[in-house]
Amino acid sequence: MNLTDWDCASGNNTPPGKVYLVGAGPGDPGLFTLKGKTLLEHANVVLYDALVSPQILAMINPLAEKINAGKRRGNHSLLQEETTQLLIEKAQTHPIVVRLKGGDPFVFGRGGEEMVELAKAGVSVEVVPGVTSGIAAPAYAGIPLTHRLYSSSVTFVTGHEAVGKYKPKVNWSAIAHSSETIVIYMGLHNLSHIIPELHSAGLSLETPIALIRWGTRPEQEELVGTLATIVTQVEAAKFEAPAIAIIGHVVKFRDILAR
Repeated sequence: MNLTDWDCASGNNTPPGKVYLVGAGPGDPGLFTLKGKTLLEHANVVLYDALVSPQILAMINPLAEKINAGKRRGNHSLLQEETTQLLIEKAQTHPIVVRLKGGDPFVFGRGGEEMVELAKAGVSVEVVPGVTSGIAAPAYAGIPLTHRLYSSSVTFVTGHEAVGKYKPKVNWSAIAHSSETIVIYMGLHNLSHIIPELHSAGLSLETPIALIRWGTRPEQEELVGTLATIVTQVEAAKFEAPAIAIIGHVVKFRDILAR
């Protein structure tokens, strides 16, 4: 696909720019899409998140304006409203504006919110999907999210819905009964709240759970236990975010890869 297919023309008659919501994937640059890479190489402006790996940031056009719009627990470079307004403003003067997000823009990445606001402002927007950590990190750890004998369904859920809200309004009782495998994003700091909710809904405390930190990167770390032990293990190991949690009997397959 050539650049003209992505509205990359230049000249006096150039229309207002286009914003691309690009998923950077979980960290391993080998999982980044070719379309995303080409856009970075020709971008005029890139607003990137905190979890985008250095190897992917290195692909950005050296002449592009680079803006850190990262959001980490307790440390926000830009507020969401400021990020969206910047995208709108940059699209008025630059043909290719990339909003580079960790994982996939539409999987707990606020891509839907940004898309709506950009559309309201009359800005052309396109989404470039990325590999989400909830799929990639378990795969790198040897944990299949589905298995014909153990899991025929998967639920992806956030453990941290919004800034300042540390007890998300998730129906954990329904989640406990909805599928055999549960993948929780951004839930590490809420496990002491989430696990009792799942247990009170009938999920056994002997259910296996794996925590994966920096999934797919060279520094990937894993912590495996049960719902009964994992909170204590996290404290003892000083295991910190960013991490996802996988709950279910498929976690037992990790031992095969470890051997």
